[in-house]
Amino acid sequence: MLILAFESSCDETAVAVVRDGRHVLSDAILSQADMHALYGGVVPEIASRKHIEAIAGLTDQALREAGVGREEIDAVAVTYGPGLIGALLVGVSFAKSVAYALGKPLIPVHHLRGHIAANYLAFPELEPPFLALCISGGNSMLVDVRGYTDMSIVGATRDDAAGECFDKIARVLGLPYPGGKPMDDLAQGGCDTAYHLPRSKVTDCDLDMSFSGLKTAVVNLVHNAQQKGEEIDRPGLAASVAAAISDELVPRTMEAARRFGHHTVVAAGGVAANSRIRRDLQRSCQENHLKLYLPPLRLCGDNGAMIGSQAYYESLCQPAADMTLNAYATLEI
Repeated sequence: MLILAFESSCDETAVAVVRDGRHVLSDAILSQADMHALYGGVVPEIASRKHIEAIAGLTDQALREAGVGREEIDAVAVTYGPGLIGALLVGVSFAKSVAYALGKPLIPVHHLRGHIAANYLAFPELEPPFLALCISGGNSMLVDVRGYTDMSIVGATRDDAAGECFDKIARVLGLPYPGGKPMDDLAQGGCDTAYHLPRSKVTDCDLDMSFSGLKTAVVNLVHNAQQKGEEIDRPGLAASVAAAISDELVPRTMEAARRFGHHTVVAAGGVAANSRIRRDLQRSCQENHLKLYLPPLRLCGDNGAMIGSQAYYESLCQPAADMTLNAYATLEI
């Protein structure tokens, strides 16, 4: 089954051709990161306009690189939430027009289900059930994946996401947007005990997380040092932040896997590219005798291939959408 897949939930326009949910024939991506870096974050109106400019050309590119014609496509897939509503609407509208013009089924895909499915592309042997740690700029959650389309959230952040925390702290430190990789690079030369930073504890749900306190603590620390004319150990602070975020995520992941009887752990999302989190996950899974799947860095960020992968499994379990399909800024997994 050949699926033409569209992803436009934030600031990457992506179009891919995927066969049977496991084989990527093409994955064309156009990032807007350099443009949004001028503003220190994603400007939704600009993102939407750039998606409009890019999506038709990327579709032609994806088909050309896959070596298939439009008539060979069996279905059209698209991210319909969650994300920036204007950006999502560009992808949904374009995908509906393509599906209508080609007379092909339209498959809506949840963005985070797509991130989880990115692992199916990298690891052909991977099958549910497993425990997924989904960590990105807008989401941080633990997902009990019982089947390809049967999943539920068992723990999540109560406020900021881990990726948002990295981005906002990077801005305070004068690092470029997006802040995840610059923070990771800076942390390589630092001591992770240079600063004592808070770790949250959510009393009514021990699998839930909170990152707003960490973000505020670091912002106040930097501002106080600047006001006093004190020097900040920037590598040490970056390493301490990474350690604090990892300490929120990894132990809860191990506990969730134990509690729900999983022997396999899967990481997903842009923050899964962070070297400290990857290292801590590897160590903890080894200590707890769990099988770990870490997506390659190229599949951590937003891409169309992951949407095409999940769409295949969605198509096996539910009917195609019609032309009334809408986009949603928030959407249950």
